[in-house]
Amino acid sequence: MTKFLLSLHVLAAVLAIGPVTVAASMFPRALRRTHSDPGDREALTALRMLHRICRVYAAIGIAVPVFGFATASSLGALGSPWLIASIVLTAAAAALLALRILPAQDTALTAAQAGNSGPGPRISARLAMLTGVFNLLWATVTVLMIVRPGSTTGA
Repeated sequence: MTKFLLSLHVLAAVLAIGPVTVAASMFPRALRRTHSDPGDREALTALRMLHRICRVYAAIGIAVPVFGFATASSLGALGSPWLIASIVLTAAAAALLALRILPAQDTALTAAQAGNSGPGPRISARLAMLTGVFNLLWATVTVLMIVRPGSTTGA
């Protein structure tokens, strides 16, 4: 059962978190393109699509920690320091996405749809920075999941 849960956890991470990291990373560039040519309908469509991908896959991404907790429980590793660190970093990444990135994307998209340049390059730069931190948090969690310092689970 442990291997099955671990497989679901890894699949959920790849299929849910991967699209969010890519789409969120592409959003600032698409936003800059929209600001440089407010009449570009294709750029606005791309911006909408990237924001939708981020929102939908963020919701689907809830499966990652659910399967992660189930896997850790079946391994008896819930108290392991590497797992606790991963949980904290995952919570930080989720909070960053839910509280900063998605609302900033929504604000930028609303302004772009209204034909308003709004905060312009400043919001694009801030989104790029926030997304970089989000991606770094997930990369760190991935490394912790692979290396698992001090792990005795043998899995």
